Amino acid sequence: MKKSMTRCVAAATLALLAGHALAQDKPLKSIGITLGDMANPFFVAIGRSAEAEARKINPAVKVTTVSSKYDLNTQVDQIDNFIANKVDVIVLGAADSKGIAPAVRKARAAGVIVVAVDVTAEGADATVMSDNTMAGAESCKFLAERIGGKGNFVIVNGPPVSSIMDRVKGCKATLAKYPGIKLVSDNQDAKGSRDGGLAAMANILTAQPKIDAVFGINDPTAIGAELAIRQARRTDIKVTGGVDGSPDGEAALKAKDSLFVVTPAQDPNEMAAESVRVAYGLLNGRKPAKTMNLMATPLTTRDNIAGYKGWVR
Repeated sequence: MKKSMTRCVAAATLALLAGHALAQDKPLKSIGITLGDMANPFFVAIGRSAEAEARKINPAVKVTTVSSKYDLNTQVDQIDNFIANKVDVIVLGAADSKGIAPAVRKARAAGVIVVAVDVTAEGADATVMSDNTMAGAESCKFLAERIGGKGNFVIVNGPPVSSIMDRVKGCKATLAKYPGIKLVSDNQDAKGSRDGGLAAMANILTAQPKIDAVFGINDPTAIGAELAIRQARRTDIKVTGGVDGSPDGEAALKAKDSLFVVTPAQDPNEMAAESVRVAYGLLNGRKPAKTMNLMATPLTTRDNIAGYKGWVR
């Protein structure tokens, strides 16, 4: 009984101390969010959820959300503006994972907490992102199996950011396990967009007379690639797939006539919210349990799409 009482008193004391520590936290006055492409619903969801989480901490917080459109110079200027405006925190979806390093160092030297979201950013305080290597591997495994482990395979690539490079790395590692599969194209940068996927795939179709499967580095790219395939009336291509679990990807999986058959699903809402929580903790001296937080990407196909919750919250 005495031991039990001691434990209860200790627990209550710790709870009081924790509450006192939180009460003394620095306020989150201003947050800057710079993301890849706000024409992509994925980044819209990240921006929206990051702002919502910031307002849970401080309803009066100043939130500035901007798009780099995957242009490094634009993003460097955006970070300079954040520093000049004395933001407390930057949530950074890097346009170039390595190229952004000097801007990250400058921000941190000015006392700004920088948390990378979706992709790594060299020098950031912490990173919250999907397990992109696994996502690429699982998507390409599904596609490889759908074509019977043999045939010509295309990867429609994207910008030089870690998430995309990791997906391609995972895809290639998987394809290497299938001796009957030949990778005929992997160097077309579709800019991570539907229009880019359409243009890049049109070029690939001209160069490659026989293709069996196509992996787009995200859903917009894969869906754009399918548009090009249909416009070219290429009936040799059996399946396409992406990564995201986006609303458009969800719709494509539900469409019976679509070539799109697989998308490992990301959770941009939780990714964004966690990045803000981690940033606020760091602002107040609380280090996260791990500086690299990799989130799972459940494989989403026509077989399980009916139970998929999607990005809408």
